[in-house]
Amino acid sequence: MSTLIGYQAMNQHFKNRIRLIVALLLSLVGAVALLVSLGARALGQDITPGFGAWQMLFLLVGITCFTVAGFLVLQSRRLPNAPRSLQAEIGVRLAATGLVFAYVSGFADLLSIGTHPHANYPRPFVGWLQISGILLGILSILVGMLLYHTSRGRRPASSLEFLIANGQAEARQAAPPAGTETPALEE
Repeated sequence: MSTLIGYQAMNQHFKNRIRLIVALLLSLVGAVALLVSLGARALGQDITPGFGAWQMLFLLVGITCFTVAGFLVLQSRRLPNAPRSLQAEIGVRLAATGLVFAYVSGFADLLSIGTHPHANYPRPFVGWLQISGILLGILSILVGMLLYHTSRGRRPASSLEFLIANGQAEARQAAPPAGTETPALEE
């Protein structure tokens, strides 16, 4: 029995090492993609004036790599058989929604929903609406990661439990003690 537990612990340690190595590789790929995207002019790779579709693609791929790497690191910090709470599930879905929002915002003109979707503009235009949409997507990703991290991983309850406990304590203080009668309203 003890060899089985030892094997499971070693297997889990090996899985966590693999997750961390993959997260490191994804972070490196994401950093290179972001550097290529944001530093295209400095690298002499700026083919078109302004911020082109390829640069946007590399920017979004970099954000995606960092998001997946972050979740791999957070998952490696959890207990192996710990059930995922509703808070963790919401965090993962919120981060995925943030990625979709960033992609849609980044490629808005190519999807014909941006500020310059017409044929009068020979190339996509990245304006403040697209940039603010990407930033809103990144904010959603960060909030999702925060929710995932603060959900119960190694703890029996969420670290945001104080919000619920505080609300229940206030409700108990407002309610009359059990067994006491509440005064009737006079008409």
